[in-house]
Amino acid sequence: MKIIIFICGEGLGHTSRCLALGKELLTAGHEVEFGAYGYSKDLVEKSGYQVQEIPSEIKLVGKAGGLDLAGSIEATLKNAQPLGGPKVLKLIRDFKPDVVVSDSYYLGTLAAMVLKTPVYLIVNQSNMEEFFKDRGVPIRILGELTKKFYKEVFEKTNKIIIPDYPLPYTVCRKNLNFSPKLKEKLFYSGPLVKDKYEDIVEIPLEKPHIVSLIGGFGYREPIFRKVLTTATLDSEINYTLISGPNLDPSKFREVPKNAQILRFVEDTFPYIKSSDVVIAPGGHSTIMEALSFGVPVLSFPDEGHSEQENNASVIEEEGYGRMLSYSTPPEVILECAKEVLEDEKYRNKVERLQRLAAELNGPKAIRKLLEKEVREKAS
Repeated sequence: MKIIIFICGEGLGHTSRCLALGKELLTAGHEVEFGAYGYSKDLVEKSGYQVQEIPSEIKLVGKAGGLDLAGSIEATLKNAQPLGGPKVLKLIRDFKPDVVVSDSYYLGTLAAMVLKTPVYLIVNQSNMEEFFKDRGVPIRILGELTKKFYKEVFEKTNKIIIPDYPLPYTVCRKNLNFSPKLKEKLFYSGPLVKDKYEDIVEIPLEKPHIVSLIGGFGYREPIFRKVLTTATLDSEINYTLISGPNLDPSKFREVPKNAQILRFVEDTFPYIKSSDVVIAPGGHSTIMEALSFGVPVLSFPDEGHSEQENNASVIEEEGYGRMLSYSTPPEVILECAKEVLEDEKYRNKVERLQRLAAELNGPKAIRKLLEKEVREKAS
């Protein structure tokens, strides 16, 4: 079976879960080609896989802890490539895949539809119009057009893969809003995590230990600094802060003895497995990785980013951790950390999700789904 996997390059979460699926498919003997851009493409290459550069679709920008929607729209339009469509069409024609898997990369999805190639769309959000609510008339109109566009795309895909736990455990459930006739197209695969828990070697981190994965976009720097301040309030709790690709740790001169700052770490799984709590934004994939490894989450969703805020609210409501904000003071962050560390109800709930993730085996479940598609098409 030949498969192209298209990856939306905004945020490493899309890349991480596509690498999980690609690894499963390649191990099973299938031929896989990735399409990616930006640091997503770099990460695929560093993982040792074949990847073709594709045009970018979305450019996210922000400031002071929030997503700048108008700025993101402007940046996306400025970065749009006029010949992007023909380039993606050529890539599919040349490779001749049996199936196209598109992780939120809609140009690749449309190109597969044009060429009548079966296309499976991976999404953890279907209500993208939420981004445009209460933001002025022109952007509201854009939101309505966005809603109509996605509705048409969803109806024409072969299957919509939700890389999350099935209900009632679905973390991204508040971001899903499908019409009744689309429900039969939905496939809850379980989390797409590249490495299995039992295969990861733990790091000897001093306990109790909190690993912070806040980094990446520059506008997340304020919360990064708050975590450092939180570390100074209780020397008995230890911290590892992973800075992300766009944040230079050398600018932080005063680091407490119970904290360490690391430059961008490509493989965070050993740190997640070895920690007692993970601090993360509200991005879906990072939350899935932490829960799949049985670690509770302190989530700081980007302000104005409805998808992340919804994910974090489910974390809070279900007792998988706590939802905080960029305005939460260090003293409160510390109390929330202590609560999650000391109250066994959090550990019990996430350990249940760890067992469930292993049973579901998301990458394997999707591989079997695609193999079934090709067999049925051949017959």
